[in-house]
Amino acid sequence: MQLQQVSDFLIFYGMRVLLGIVILLAGWLIVKSVVKLANKTMENKFDPILTKFAVKVINVLLIILVVLTAVSTVGIEVTSFVAILGAISFAVGFALQGALSNFAGGVLLLIFQPFHAGDFVDVAGTKGVVQEVQILYTVMNTPDNKRVYIPNGTLANQSITNFSTNSTRRVDLQFGIGYDDDFEEAKSIIREIVENHEGIEKEPEPVIRVGEHADSSIEIFTRVWIDSSKGGNYWKTHFDLHEEVKRRFDEAGIGIPYPQMDVHFDPAVEDGFASRREQLNLNRKLAKEKLEQQSQSGEDEII
Repeated sequence: MQLQQVSDFLIFYGMRVLLGIVILLAGWLIVKSVVKLANKTMENKFDPILTKFAVKVINVLLIILVVLTAVSTVGIEVTSFVAILGAISFAVGFALQGALSNFAGGVLLLIFQPFHAGDFVDVAGTKGVVQEVQILYTVMNTPDNKRVYIPNGTLANQSITNFSTNSTRRVDLQFGIGYDDDFEEAKSIIREIVENHEGIEKEPEPVIRVGEHADSSIEIFTRVWIDSSKGGNYWKTHFDLHEEVKRRFDEAGIGIPYPQMDVHFDPAVEDGFASRREQLNLNRKLAKEKLEQQSQSGEDEII
């Protein structure tokens, strides 16, 4: 009788376990299809960052649902399982407060959208192109092609500079010339270069003015505008102007001075230095004579 009961027990729960495994496998395939469909549906309707984040959240929630369904099929009380899972989640959540903060930060970033995929930003002291916002981290590629993962909690609590939001940007440059050079001629050369550069906008009007009387040079501040939507490129303009200004200044005989300093000695201080040098020379002479006398005295004793 007992053998029959054991046999019935194994058959009963064996069938449930088998059914639970089937549900897991089938559920995994269904989840995969649903996630793929959701990704395809949202791909062209929402921001790529929001799409990736939402798809990952949907994937996690559906997997949890499939696991709970399979567990319930086996015969385990879901309410008890959920209670245990809740207690574990509380303990894990307390231990992983940083991870929860990063998750909340990711949600805030997706709601307010301070940047989009492909934007060049400066966040948490790191500059790069945003690739995606994951559940816990934001992924960026730096200009030298390093992959950087920044916690979302950090981003949500720090300032973010987005260089890609506004298509029009100002390029700030500064050119130094010698005090003996004609600054009006230098300004005229810079203005001609700016007017002939195809990437610089006519409006707002470029600003070319003497901005500072530095220690070794007169500084000419140059402010020009570029529009990325019209093909303007910040760094190309930056480098082009520096190279062309240097070339034209050389042709015009306008010098770009090196840092220099004029040093003047107080006559009293200079006389003091001269007296000190004389005293040192005298001390050396006396010491030399003393050594010679000692040497001569030693030779006399030997004889």
